[in-house]
Parts: sequence; C-alpha cells; structure tokens
Amino acid sequence: MNSARPYRMGARAEAAADTRRRVVDAAADLLRRRLRVDIRLEDVAAAAGVSVQTVLRVAGSKSELFRVAFEQLLSEIAAQLDGAAPGDVHAAVRTWFDHYEQIGDVVIRGLADETGPAVVFPILEVGRARHRQRVEYLLGPLLAGRSPKKRAVALDALVCASDVYTWKLLRRDFGRSRAEAEATMRLMIESVVGRH
Repeated sequence: MNSARPYRMGARAEAAADTRRRVVDAAADLLRRRLRVDIRLEDVAAAAGVSVQTVLRVAGSKSELFRVAFEQLLSEIAAQLDGAAPGDVHAAVRTWFDHYEQIGDVVIRGLADETGPAVVFPILEVGRARHRQRVEYLLGPLLAGRSPKKRAVALDALVCASDVYTWKLLRRDFGRSRAEAEATMRLMIESVVGRH
C-alpha cells in the first residue's frame, strides 16, 4: 500500500505538469495569431482541453498566464533567430522573414493599437529592444571602423531596414513574393554597410 501512494503522487504531479504545459502552450499559440486583448480565458481553456477554472488554477491569473506564455514565445523566437552568424546578411534576412511570416501580422496589429499600455506596450517594448540587440549582434560587425556617431546612425538605419514594418510594406502592401522581399531587404542592408 505504501508503494502505491508514491506512484499515485508521481502520476498526479505528471498530470499537473502536463496540464500546465498544455495551458501555457495554448496561450502562446493564441498569442502568435491574435492580440492579447482579443484572447479570452475561454479560448485558452478550449485550446488546452480544460475548463476556465483549471486555467486559473494552473496560472493564478490571466496576467500571469500571458506573462509565462510570452516568455515561452520569446524563447521560441530567440531559437528561431539563432540560425544566422554575425555578418551573414543572407542568413539574417532569412531568419527575420521566417519570424515575420509566422507572427508579423499580429505584431503589426499590436503596433497599430498601442492604446492598451498594460497589455500591449510591455510586449512591444521588449520586441523593439530585442530586435535592436539582434541587429547589433548580427550586423554590427559589418560597421567596424566607423566613428561612434556614424556607427549609431548606420545601426538605426539597419534596425529600420530589417524591421517588421519593412516586411509589411514589401509583403502585404506591395505584394512582393518572399524571395523578392528578402532581396529588397538585403539590398537596403548592404547599402547601409557598403556592400552594394
């Protein structure tokens, strides 16, 4: 009888961890496709196959659920963007497009409505900061030898050239194919770093 109790406790712990994972995965998946303000706890519960009460029991609150889901999403994005080495413009552009093709539309919708500071603003600020860090890491080596002032101006230009707004203009507004849009972004980047 004593041996059955640890087994049951272990199975319960495993089931609880599985439920938590499903709930967080469901919230992260919904964040890839919709703005947080458009996601209800009922949506998360349905996607995870649990009740709203279970979602709240697992997460504690809607705010905490989306904080954890956003952290998971940031980890996935970082892994996705790790496919390029510093100085490799082609690989950098390809990884940005992989990312933008997946969640660019929802990011653009979030940028269009920054009126909910508690909901949207922190996510967008983290995204902006991480994009700038990524640009500096990947393309900064191509700016070697420039004065600090010229390097800062060039870095701003590279952040703009590789931004989600540039992707949106090329893919959504101009209707360019992915290959054409990537070529245009590379041309802008290479013009800034002096490789044209």
